[in-house]
Amino acid sequence: MHERALLHPFVKENIQENADIDVLFTTIFETYYKRIFNYIAYRVSSLYTAEDLTSLVFEKTLAKLSTYSQEKAPLEVWLFAIARNVVNDHYRSFKRKSFFSLDAVKELVSSRKDPESLILQGERSGKLNEALNTLSSKERNIVALKFGANLRNREIAQVTGISESNIGVILYRTMKKLKTEIGSVEQL
Repeated sequence: MHERALLHPFVKENIQENADIDVLFTTIFETYYKRIFNYIAYRVSSLYTAEDLTSLVFEKTLAKLSTYSQEKAPLEVWLFAIARNVVNDHYRSFKRKSFFSLDAVKELVSSRKDPESLILQGERSGKLNEALNTLSSKERNIVALKFGANLRNREIAQVTGISESNIGVILYRTMKKLKTEIGSVEQL
């Protein structure tokens, strides 16, 4: 107890700043974890990978939180920009190699559903993934931001640097493309 009283005032300020950053980070984590996770889950095929990448996003957020500036971008936009970059780095690491995910099989096998519903669910997911794979990376990213992260077009525009009206047009055309690729929702 006596040692704390002997700390230099400058050190106390740093500890206070770190405490403020810890409180701020905890609030950010609790507020945005689910939305960041959903966005990443839309972009990757495995929930385990989505969890890992989400953790990486928050590690980077904590490391750079002291450099964040409200004047440059709103916090939400900054977080989703980090998330987008983490996902892009993840895919760059594979150098566009296609692979079979054992995690996806593990998830299918471990669920407690009957075999028929597992097969139907796998077919639906397969059709959706095939349709999503026909999209460009820009279109997939915008769809993930819209439906995975539940961002509004204005927020997507800030994250991507594309105009808000262009985001609306891209989403409309992308959804039309997906509809023709998949067919009707009933066929899923």
